[in-house]
Amino acid sequence: MASLNVGNLGDYLREQRRNAQLSLRQLADAAGVSNPYLSQIERGLRKPSAEVLQQVAKALRISAETLYVRAGILDAERDRDEVETRAVILADPTLNERQKQVLLQIYESFRKENGFGGDTADEDITDEDSVSDAAAVRGTRTAGGSDADAGTDPQQTAS
Repeated sequence: MASLNVGNLGDYLREQRRNAQLSLRQLADAAGVSNPYLSQIERGLRKPSAEVLQQVAKALRISAETLYVRAGILDAERDRDEVETRAVILADPTLNERQKQVLLQIYESFRKENGFGGDTADEDITDEDSVSDAAAVRGTRTAGGSDADAGTDPQQTAS
């Protein structure tokens, strides 16, 4: 069981928990997991699921992707750039949550278009406003046929 990368994960979680000035019990409560289970994760005895890591990341207000890499769920070498980009977007305090999600969806659509798309929860743009926002950035038409930006320069159309 030493081959699991959970020791590194446990040390990292403990460090993040201490930085957040949370006790083990407080973090367990905030993440919705049991205190003994979280303790076992921190000690490297358990490998948590992606769902548990997401709950812990949310409670710590850190990137779930970072925890996925630490836990060995994401390939650190192959996915490092994507993870870092997503983490920077999610950490940007100048964007609201909707803007972050739209930006992540656009980012993922460009990666997919260029042959680097992966299976992520943010892959499909379903919200109509998000589609319009994504289309505006990409310079395409929305499903309704309206020009979201259609690659035109607003300066040119005004004259």
